[in-house]
Amino acid sequence: MRYWIGVASREHVQMGVAGGFSQLCHGKAGPLKRMAVGDGLIYYSAQEKFGEPMLCQQFTAIGKVAGGEVYPFEMFPGFAPYRRNIRFLDANNVPIRPLIERLEFIKDKTHWGYAFRYGHLEIPRADFELIAAQMLKEKSPDITLSAAGA
Repeated sequence: MRYWIGVASREHVQMGVAGGFSQLCHGKAGPLKRMAVGDGLIYYSAQEKFGEPMLCQQFTAIGKVAGGEVYPFEMFPGFAPYRRNIRFLDANNVPIRPLIERLEFIKDKTHWGYAFRYGHLEIPRADFELIAAQMLKEKSPDITLSAAGA
């Protein structure tokens, strides 16, 4: 099992959660193909809405890769981004700032946003568990990470 962070606006993450899918890096297939069924995925949202200045800076969704297939989905004529099915958990949005010092994948604590520049990254299990514990607090207290598959 591997652990990943995807980066998207909170608005886009909410659409994915509602539809049970992940769409990464403006619809590219490559990042989705790197993940395997059972891998954990957390979304980080720097912005509330794509292309707008309102900051979010929170982890906004958590789930498990559920579908083995990466598939194109035509959103409108001429634009068919790739998607992958995800089983999302009921979770809290969690601000990143209180966690920065404890997250191993963020090497430069002063310029912490740099870690998210590619839109999809693998993170250590300990970092995933730290974020997941905050996201699932009071939502799914009886579900362990392994049982939740996240």
